This record gives sequence, structure tokens and C-alpha cells, in this order.
Amino acid sequence: MKNVLVLNGPNLSRLGTREPDVYGAQTFDDLAHLCRETGRELGLHVDVRQTDDEAELVHWLHEAADGRTPVVLNPAAFTHYSYALRDAIAQKTAPLIEVHISNPSAREEFRHTSVVSAVATGTIAGFGLQSYVLALRAIADTDG
Repeated sequence: MKNVLVLNGPNLSRLGTREPDVYGAQTFDDLAHLCRETGRELGLHVDVRQTDDEAELVHWLHEAADGRTPVVLNPAAFTHYSYALRDAIAQKTAPLIEVHISNPSAREEFRHTSVVSAVATGTIAGFGLQSYVLALRAIADTDG
């Protein structure tokens, strides 16, 4: 069974209470359950993690690179300015899919730039929690 890390950046633990008009009413626990269940259906072992700490997220990306582990990553606010995260992603050794619950390009102008997209394998945005499902399906369909 292929291992996959689903990594989430700042404020995603607040799903369900943080701007539900933008991010929906489902909680982070709902997201984690959806990812694990989708993984089981696809023959993937999914480890879902969340942190508000940039250094911890970089460490997890190094762990994934060292283990040749595919990643689904919602970098959250780090998307727009974290060159440390960008450099960690560039070291990937397996597919890494950037995901967003909302569509950053349809929101405030500062959200229109992603410093991580250029080094991600692909990006899925704007489909709510289904963005994660689509990313897991893409990983299941890739070799490595």
C-alpha cells in the first residue's frame, strides 16, 4: 500500500469556524476522515497532518523527500510568501500536489501569487474539500 502525506498549513485546524462562507462548514476532523476514507478506497495509506509552524511543515516535506513519499499539500498562507517551503518542495522525490479549498485566483489580489506552484507537480483549487479527493486520485493514478 502506497503511503501518502496530506499536509496542511496555518489555520486549517480552524475549518468549520473560520470564514465558513469561504471554507465551508466541515471541520478539520471531517477533512482528515475524508482523506483517510478516500485513501482506503484507492489503496493508499494516508497520514493527515496540520501545523501552524513553517519549520515543522518544512521538516515534514524533508521527511517526504527522504522517504520518496507522495504529498498532498495545502500550504495555506505560506503559499504566497514562504520561499523556505518552496525550496523544500523543490527537493521532492515523488508527486506533490498543491491543493486549496477555495480558488485563490478568485480572491484578494495578494492570494493570486503562489511561490510554490512552480515546483509542485500540479495544483487543484476551488473544489472545497473535494480538492483533496481529486489530488489523492491523481496520486493513486501515478507511478512512484
